[in-house]
Amino acid sequence: MAVQSTGRAAASGGDEADRPGLAIGLFLLAMIVFTGMDGLAKHTTEGGLAPEVVTMLRYGLVVGLLVPVVAWRWRERPLATSQPLLHILRGLLLIGSATLFVYAVRTLPLETATAIGFVSPMFVTIFSIVFLAETVGLRRWAAIIAGFVGVLAILRPGTEAFSPAMLLPVLSSCCWAGGLIITRKMRGRERSFTVLAWTTGVGLVVVAPFGLINWQAPTAWQWAALAGIACCHIAGQMLTIRAFMLASASLLAPFSYTTIIWATLIGYFAFGSLPDLPTGIGASVLAAAGLYVWHRERTRQTVPTTPGASISAVEPKLDEKPA
Repeated sequence: MAVQSTGRAAASGGDEADRPGLAIGLFLLAMIVFTGMDGLAKHTTEGGLAPEVVTMLRYGLVVGLLVPVVAWRWRERPLATSQPLLHILRGLLLIGSATLFVYAVRTLPLETATAIGFVSPMFVTIFSIVFLAETVGLRRWAAIIAGFVGVLAILRPGTEAFSPAMLLPVLSSCCWAGGLIITRKMRGRERSFTVLAWTTGVGLVVVAPFGLINWQAPTAWQWAALAGIACCHIAGQMLTIRAFMLASASLLAPFSYTTIIWATLIGYFAFGSLPDLPTGIGASVLAAAGLYVWHRERTRQTVPTTPGASISAVEPKLDEKPA
């Protein structure tokens, strides 16, 4: 249904109206799916597979799942697009983000790599202002800054916990944020399935040579984990694409903080890495920041949003209200 509704909007040549409540729900679910995927990726790399091989097989399996859908819907021209360069750039950014993060979780605890990755909302906010001309109000800035304070509480820079590998999630987050901004830029003009298919195809073409050079045959269990990674990839991408076509990038960005909750749970139950008290405090601050943004969005529901306009377009007026 999501693909069909996006397709109708594209066919009519108009943008969809913002639906921030639904977009937030979809994005929160996407964060759970992506964190589970990262846990599976960490397990496969700890089992000996090179990150390039894991990423190549992940994208290869996703392409294998998408080909029957493309064939079945061929008359609808599921790959037709008027923005091939944006698709290619999005594919390059997301394959870079995926590969860098797999390298990160191979070395770092999952919850640590996830926490460092919380710099992505900062990149998203900057990119949304520069490239999308979105307006970000003081209250939302405050929530994002509070989230960054929570990240610092988890990372404790300047201590023995720091290592050069921690730069990998930062670079991964920058690529990820760029991909999200491009998704927002294509809203109302591309179908969700078209975006997913192009991104996956471009990513596979780019990573395949590196994966083949470092090829290692997976075990039966690793194949099962890779299949789970592929399914999480499709589900997470579709949910994210849909969410960013229904709300502004700067609105959704703070909700990526919730992944620390799922990363901490997976780290504890799957890898035996129990977070300490500062990590718990930081995670609480991050969750509070996301919940505050959600609360602010609820208080603005009485203000109409022009169909196709960013929800942030009405933010300056709303920020004149008392907190």
